[in-house]
Amino acid sequence: MNNTLVTILVAVLVFGFLIFIHEFGHYITARLFRVSITEFSIGMGPRLVWFDSKKTGIRYSLAMFPIGGYVAMTGEMEETDDPNAFDKKPAWQRFIVTAAGAFINLVAGLLIMTIFAASASVPLGTTVVADFPETEYEVSSADFGLKVGDEVLKIDGKRVRFPDELSYEIMRRGNKPVDILVRRDGEEVLLPDVTFPVLEEQGQSFGMMDFRVYAKEKTFGGTISYAFSKSVLTVRMVWESLFDLITGRYSFGAVSGPVGISGALGDAASAGIAPLLSLVALISINLGVMNLLPLPALDGGRLLTLLVEMVTRKKLPTKVEGMINAVGLVLLLGLSFVILIKDIVQIFI
Repeated sequence: MNNTLVTILVAVLVFGFLIFIHEFGHYITARLFRVSITEFSIGMGPRLVWFDSKKTGIRYSLAMFPIGGYVAMTGEMEETDDPNAFDKKPAWQRFIVTAAGAFINLVAGLLIMTIFAASASVPLGTTVVADFPETEYEVSSADFGLKVGDEVLKIDGKRVRFPDELSYEIMRRGNKPVDILVRRDGEEVLLPDVTFPVLEEQGQSFGMMDFRVYAKEKTFGGTISYAFSKSVLTVRMVWESLFDLITGRYSFGAVSGPVGISGALGDAASAGIAPLLSLVALISINLGVMNLLPLPALDGGRLLTLLVEMVTRKKLPTKVEGMINAVGLVLLLGLSFVILIKDIVQIFI
């Protein structure tokens, strides 16, 4: 029971924080460009508490379901005579306001990742093979030419620069034999068809990194570099996971919504502050990237129409754009509901 309460509390706080900073990005840039705002809401559904600012007339509210939020700007969905309406602003200003939410999430993810890297006891590491520990797997990459002291440079032609990237490439590509380029005794050596242990899970296969790498001393510059590289890798992981989902490598069962993510947050919180920070950074970056997808109802869909407008000098009618976004929102909510049901079902099976 206590674990459930902790999971719920952590999930509400994390989702609430990430939604707040996302919407704050839209809000603060809209205020910067003097866009008329009617409401700034954290959460969706019925309002729990709210107050109306006497100075600006903006309603600030907290809604029941912490699964989203919004900044309601005049002129977003329909034509209006307000000279400060969103649709009356230049396209470049509307572009900045629209992109600000995802941008804030990406920056927040980088900052949280930096805090994680600075505070965690985990060494930053190298890509040099340190040893091959005993495992229960029958297959070992050591049997296919990999040796202690090898500096791994590329996995199937993809360059790796730090341990997380090395582990990710082996996980993604190592479910079948891969070519590995290493630096050995000062020379580059290509090891063909190196085979790693394979983990089968939910009908999907993942390569397992079966060796450890040497650690290196943590420095200020190294910490910043690691945080930036890990954040860039996370962006790549999100895009490639979407590609793998579309191409059928990952099944729909691998997709998690708020319930599944809440469970992961609860587990991370139980493991300590460092794992929790790492996961929050990943979720924040994921939220930023997903919102930039060029789909209706997402920020990326609006950014695409704004780019077209800036190139063609022709503005899509506000009502038409509003209808497109409304249809996209319905489809998005429908998909979210299906994922929610899937997550709940998985809890009981």
